[in-house]
Amino acid sequence: MSYEPEVLRRATERLKQRQQMRQATFEARREKLYQQLPRVKEIDKQLRLGVTKAATAALRHGEDPTAAIQALRTESKSLQQERKTLLLQAGYQEDDLVNRPDCPYCNDTGWRGATMCGCLKKLCAEEQIQALSSLLDFQGQSFDTFSLDYYSPTPGPSGVSPRSHMEMVRDICYNYASRFGRTGIRNLFLSGSPGLGKTFLSACIAQVVSEAGFSVVYDTAIQIFSHFEEEKFGRREAGSVQRYLSCDLLILDDLGSELTTPFLQSALYQIVNTRLISNKHTVISSNLSQREIALRYSAQVASRIAGEYRLLEFWGQDIRQLKSQLY
Repeated sequence: MSYEPEVLRRATERLKQRQQMRQATFEARREKLYQQLPRVKEIDKQLRLGVTKAATAALRHGEDPTAAIQALRTESKSLQQERKTLLLQAGYQEDDLVNRPDCPYCNDTGWRGATMCGCLKKLCAEEQIQALSSLLDFQGQSFDTFSLDYYSPTPGPSGVSPRSHMEMVRDICYNYASRFGRTGIRNLFLSGSPGLGKTFLSACIAQVVSEAGFSVVYDTAIQIFSHFEEEKFGRREAGSVQRYLSCDLLILDDLGSELTTPFLQSALYQIVNTRLISNKHTVISSNLSQREIALRYSAQVASRIAGEYRLLEFWGQDIRQLKSQLY
């Protein structure tokens, strides 16, 4: 799982802020208790400094510190018992002065060795959803609000109505998102005329997969290829396009809207091939059919999309036009 650097930065900053707030709350609670029970403060200071002082004194005189440390342990047990009694008599628990982390698995560091802890993953998912929300309408676009009413119930030449067909498309997209990485479908190619719901269902997929804790990057074809070009010619920081190659799910929207150039052909092949090799998931939406993809792009790209992507054709009339007629 590879979150974008900016998403990880913001999530890590939130984790640090939580640590600081927890530390401040603990210190305030401890200070209040110490004011009420000054003897407990004295005991804590003795316990904190005792072992170090005993060992240092013994070594200064060239003595074996073992006996001094053993004597101090006996004294420490007595002090701890006195501390416990004082706390309980004042209505506190023995562990009220223990500064426990919010996450017991990583001690609020966000990492368990080299593995990201669930607490940091959750924050990354929240930050990622917020970032995606600036590009996609998560408020109004969800699988629950995807309306089949805009698709005709009248069967076409194939004997299947646009409504029945689009219900199947919606269900495939929902299954792909809700069981992400656990279905036999790794990649989707959403094909159809403008205004049939491709971007809507792409947003639905992005939201569900992101909420499950996977890294998701959404962008239009024009923006993605622009970033590749800017990096190649030094107008963008080296490595910035890695986000498109390493995320768990890339949603490349509106393929075919860009001006096709040899460089673009190369960038598209790099995206498609790299993600296939690394077993990453990709959703591509386009107004082009698979046949038109084969005519417009290289044979290497066309064959990989045809062979490695599940084709979902979108049927019906332009929903934007239908809405404008209704309202």
